[in-house]
Amino acid sequence: MHAVAGYTVVIVCTSSQGMEDYWQARLEAGKGQVCGRSAEVVVVHEDWAGGAGNGLGSLYAYKKACDKAGKDLAKVAHDGGSLVIYHTAGKGTRLAPLPGSEGNNKPGVKLPSEITLTSQDQGWFSETSLLTILEAVIIQTSLYAEAHRGRLAVYWGDQVFVPTEKPTYTPDHHADIMAKLGEFPTEEGWKAGGLEKYGLVAVAPDSHAVQLEKVSYQTAKDNLPASCLESGKIGTSLGSFSISVQLLAALKDEFFNELEAKAGKFDTDPHWWMPMTLNLETYTKIMESKGEGATCGAHYARMAQFKTNFLGSVDGGTGLSNEHILGGVGIGQDCYWWDYGQLKLYTKNMLLATKDNAEAEAYRLFLKINRESDPNKIGDTKIDKDSVVLCSELKKGKVKDSVIAKCRIGKVDVEDSILVNVTAKSVKGKGLVLYNVCDDSEDGIKLVDGAVRADIFSPTSGGNKTSLNTNVHIDGGEFWKESQDNGQSYEDVYNNNQNANMNELVQRTNSEHEAVARKLGWFQNSPIARSTSNGWFEGSYGENN
Repeated sequence: MHAVAGYTVVIVCTSSQGMEDYWQARLEAGKGQVCGRSAEVVVVHEDWAGGAGNGLGSLYAYKKACDKAGKDLAKVAHDGGSLVIYHTAGKGTRLAPLPGSEGNNKPGVKLPSEITLTSQDQGWFSETSLLTILEAVIIQTSLYAEAHRGRLAVYWGDQVFVPTEKPTYTPDHHADIMAKLGEFPTEEGWKAGGLEKYGLVAVAPDSHAVQLEKVSYQTAKDNLPASCLESGKIGTSLGSFSISVQLLAALKDEFFNELEAKAGKFDTDPHWWMPMTLNLETYTKIMESKGEGATCGAHYARMAQFKTNFLGSVDGGTGLSNEHILGGVGIGQDCYWWDYGQLKLYTKNMLLATKDNAEAEAYRLFLKINRESDPNKIGDTKIDKDSVVLCSELKKGKVKDSVIAKCRIGKVDVEDSILVNVTAKSVKGKGLVLYNVCDDSEDGIKLVDGAVRADIFSPTSGGNKTSLNTNVHIDGGEFWKESQDNGQSYEDVYNNNQNANMNELVQRTNSEHEAVARKLGWFQNSPIARSTSNGWFEGSYGENN
C-alpha cells in the first residue's frame, strides 16, 4: 500500500465549504505520503438539500470536481489514468463525541501514525501530524488504482481493509462492487453470519453479480440464479465500487435533470445495482420492506430501460460485458477490516496496535508504528513492551497496554487506554479514551474505568471549551439528542459546529493546548512552537522548537 503511486485524480466529497478548504490544503500537503506526489487533488462539498444519496452524490461530486478543475476529468481515465471519489459526509453519530471535537470532521479523527505535512504555498512549511482516518483510507485503497485505470472508483471514508485476494485484477463489467465473497452457506451458516443484516453480492461463475439487501436465506435462495447457488459465491458488500467512463457518462446523462435541479435522492445499492440485477418481483418485495413500494415499480422500469439502452449502445471494443452491467470483486472472507464508524470499533482498532498477533503486526506495519519510545521524551515513565507512545512527551508514571499519541502529560498512570492529543498535568485510569483533551487543573484527570472524554472547542475564538464525557460502551447514535452532563447534546455540538472554518478551528485548538502547556510550565526553558495561518504547528509537536 505504501509502495504504489495511487489514483491519478483524487476527489474528496465533504459536507461544507470549511471542510473543503481544510482537506484541500491538508491533502495537498500530504502528497507523496497519502496520495501520489503527482496526483491531482480536487476537494468539493455537497450542497444538496437533504443529501443526494451515494448514487446521485457520486455523480454530483464528479460534476463539481470537473467544474472546480476546469476540465472534463474523464479524459484522464480515457488516457489511461484512474479516478477516485471518497465520500466523507455523515454526522458521525455512532462515533460521538470524537467528531464533535474535530468540528464535525469525522474523517479527520486521528490514528496512531505520524505524517509529515509540507507546504510553501499556505504560509507554513513542515509539521509532524497524526494520520487521519480519511488519509488511512486513501493509502489503503491505492492498492486498486492500477486495476482501475480507465475507471472511476468510489469509497467511503471510514473503513480500512486488507484484502487476502490480489488487488490486481482486470475489470470485466462496466460496474463492479467489492465484497467478502465465499461459498453459498447453509441456512444455519446464513443465520450465524448475520447475513440478513447486510447488503450482499452474489457472483455467478461467469462473474456476473446480483445485488441483494438485507434478505433472509429463503428469499436469497428463491430469487438468486441457480448458478450462484450451485457454484457461485456470495458475501457481505463493502459498498465500494468502480465504474467505466462509459457508464459514468451514461449515468450523468440519465440523471441530468436531477443533477441540474439538485433534487432527488438515490443510493447505489437500492436504486442502481438492485433494479439492474434483480427481477421485478424480488425488487418490489425488498423495496416495500424499506417503505418505497409506491415508487419502486416506476423506478425499476426506468433503470431497466437505462440498462437496455446502455448495453445496446456501448462500444463492443471496451472488452467489458455487453450482457450484464455488474460484476463482483472479492477481497477475501478472512480479510482484515478496520472500521472506525463507531466508538466501540475505534477503541477496538486503536488498541489493536498493542496486541501480539498477525493482524496486529499487519496493523502496525500499515500505520508505520514503531513501539520503541524516544528515551529523551518519556522521562521517568515506565512503558511496557506492548504500548505505543509516539509524538509525545511524558515526565513520569507508567503506561500499560495503551496507545498514546501527540500528548504532553506530566504524570501518567494508564492501562488499556487511548490518549490522543492530550495536554494535562496528570492522567490516571483504565480503559480510558481521551481525545483532544486540554486540562489545566492541578488535580489532573482521574476517571472511572471505561470513561471517554472529548473536549469541544468553539469555532469562534471567543467561544468556550466544553467537555463531553461518556463511556466506551455507549452508542452516540442512540443518545444523539440527549443532554450530557454539561447540558449539551451531541446534536447541539454538531449544530454549533456547522459551517465552521476548519483551518481557524484547528488553529484555535492548538492555541488552547499551547496555553495550558505554558500554564503547566512546559515551555519554561524553551520558546513556544509557533502556530501558523492554517492552524498547524511548524516542527514536530512537543519538540518545543
